[in-house]
Amino acid sequence: AGRRVGGYGLCYNTSPGGTRPLKGLDAQLSMPNNFLVPETQVEANGSGPVMELGSSAGQTILLSLGITKIAEQQSLDVSIWGSADGQEWGAKPLFAFPQKFYVGISAILLDLGKHPEVKQLQARWQVARWGVGPTKPVFQFYTFAEPAPQ
Repeated sequence: AGRRVGGYGLCYNTSPGGTRPLKGLDAQLSMPNNFLVPETQVEANGSGPVMELGSSAGQTILLSLGITKIAEQQSLDVSIWGSADGQEWGAKPLFAFPQKFYVGISAILLDLGKHPEVKQLQARWQVARWGVGPTKPVFQFYTFAEPAPQ
């Protein structure tokens, strides 16, 4: 099942094991649909694996952030970083989603034409918790990248 956000289709399927990209579309696209962060439960700041852009380097991509579990009085900050060589990631992210407090899906178009040197992407996140009760934040979320519709 796909979901439309902002006029663009998000290509993912839900399954008992979580979410996964639609495999039938991969051969038609210059960049395979890919999770920057597969659906994951986190309790601390961290980063996802490095994703190679392949022939989608310099193109516009659709990035989706899906939050599937969150508790009261906590926040999640997710940013997308770019690198030419997988070693140097720069001082600032290419994009940062607005701070999130609720379950939901956010999607943006990221124009990598403004960053032609970027060949890899990585998602990084920071979590915070305040108030009474447990002090450890707990989130379940994913970040998905796919070529933007032309």
